[in-house]
Amino acid sequence: MKKKPLISKELENFYNKASEETRLEKGMGIFEFERIKQLIDLHINKPNITIVDVGGGTGKYSEWLAKKNHTVHLIEPVLKHIKLAEKRAKKLKKPFSVTIGEASKLPYKDNSVDLVILHGPLYHLQKKEDRVSAILEAKRVLKKGGIILGFAINATASTVVGLMNGMIHANSFFEMCKEELTTGIHNAPKDFPFLLADAFYHKPQDLKTEFLEQKLNFINIFAVEGMIWLDNEYFANMLDKKKSKTLKALQNLTQNDEYLLPFSPHMMIAISK
Repeated sequence: MKKKPLISKELENFYNKASEETRLEKGMGIFEFERIKQLIDLHINKPNITIVDVGGGTGKYSEWLAKKNHTVHLIEPVLKHIKLAEKRAKKLKKPFSVTIGEASKLPYKDNSVDLVILHGPLYHLQKKEDRVSAILEAKRVLKKGGIILGFAINATASTVVGLMNGMIHANSFFEMCKEELTTGIHNAPKDFPFLLADAFYHKPQDLKTEFLEQKLNFINIFAVEGMIWLDNEYFANMLDKKKSKTLKALQNLTQNDEYLLPFSPHMMIAISK
């Protein structure tokens, strides 16, 4: 019997063509990396905890956490990412473990983990039952009082970008936005091959519901980028000491404001068991 692939062919192709490795080293990625580290740090309140990085990509966050002396396990379905993560782990004094696998079958014991980071599953599982099984698996391995940090793409993400760069006027792009805004399902049109492959885009309330229906406790929901990337001189201003201070102050002021969340391409939910 042939083994069912861990991810769709489209997704495999997307990640084989795109570089997840360099994405966080340029453009918005630089600020995304720093910001997400800040959001993760906010939810670690003791040293040497056990962390599972689900959908951990090439291991940039796992590496950062392992260097802080935590015990880190990365699990990821894309073979290309696994190889890069293994290479990265080998260089560390305290390496993180690297496993090929998926969010719905975590190879860890019940109640054994302090923190689970769901960094890809909620983006890419288009069916609600698959997302729920990823959430339930995270809950299973989590200790009582442990935390899940779930990252999601906002249902408004493409629409806001499309309005800013004019792509909204391309018929296929607009049809894609309509689908995301109404059903959450995202499929890149053929004439926009550089867009993320099959994914799911959440509305904040639906993201919350998916976790709370699993009898988990809501801590908060955070805007990842927030609305500050709408500054039309965003890159230059983020590199300017004084102006970046203003932007970061605005980001912190509005990060938990659910009314303003739709302006942020990504969001993170914090949940405890």
